[in-house]
Amino acid sequence: MHDIVKRYNIPEQQFWLHGPRSGPPVEFDAASGMWSVYGYPELHKVLHDPATFSSDTMRVIPEHLKKSMDDFSLAGFITQIDPPEHGKLRKLVSSAFTRKVVADLEPRIANVTHELLDAARERGRLELVADLAYPLPVIVIAELLGVPSSDRALFKKWADGLFQRDSGSKVSLTDDSEEQTELVKTAMRPWYEMADYLAGHAAERKRQPRADLLTRLVEAEVDGERLPDDQVVNFAILLLLAGHITTTMLLGNTVLCLDAFPEQQDKVRADRSTIPAVIEESLRLFTPFAALGRTTMRETELGGVTIPADQMVMTWMATANRDPRQFPDPEVFD
Repeated sequence: MHDIVKRYNIPEQQFWLHGPRSGPPVEFDAASGMWSVYGYPELHKVLHDPATFSSDTMRVIPEHLKKSMDDFSLAGFITQIDPPEHGKLRKLVSSAFTRKVVADLEPRIANVTHELLDAARERGRLELVADLAYPLPVIVIAELLGVPSSDRALFKKWADGLFQRDSGSKVSLTDDSEEQTELVKTAMRPWYEMADYLAGHAAERKRQPRADLLTRLVEAEVDGERLPDDQVVNFAILLLLAGHITTTMLLGNTVLCLDAFPEQQDKVRADRSTIPAVIEESLRLFTPFAALGRTTMRETELGGVTIPADQMVMTWMATANRDPRQFPDPEVFD
């Protein structure tokens, strides 16, 4: 990985790419007021115990930060919901992503891929992310959701605003300074723009239903009741964001891995049946989404330390996927 880090000038905050990590598997960071879980077995325990480690992170956000968020709500945002409600909401879209439905999408995905590659050929140059890895998944998920894929420049602007941070800026649960307030307000601006955009499309679906996921959300019922408008919008935000960002990262990262390990590239070119294993290994070595937040519902022991109740816990999948206790030679793409 050293060559990749050096060649692409990967920033220090992506610490898991800068060599093996030293230190305990669970640590408290006083500056941010958060706990971090780095080890594989520890993270596995967190993610499989929602009764202790809740997905509802908003419940521990301090008041000084909430004031910076105006009327921000994560109602209906499925990554913030615990069982059994999580399962009920998940069913709303699970039928849109069955094996058969996804398999039936293959011809359309292939056509879009060929169109993007043909356009690059005409230009005489291919920039992997801008010309293929970004537009391909965003076109597919936008078509499924029912929003214009031609608006993908907007989607990218919002995604960049939500997920890119200056190297010196860091959200803290303990810092109530004006600088921290402005940081949160800036981070939230793309969210509000995206919510307004999708709310407009959802309102249009109430008037004129279509055969798309957004219509399905507008018309869906959970326990006999329609989803409130803010839940429809939040669900749509998640589908649009998670539906394309992670895939863009996966496509780009997989090419980086194959470029760094040419003997593996030779193998997969010779035997396309190895592609699923290549994808899984890319997800492990270059995990697209580095961390997930959880909150403790009660005091608990993890990794040899005691975490009090009502604490924010960041689970670092990117480091857990490089834990030598779980993966021999974790820095090798195999």
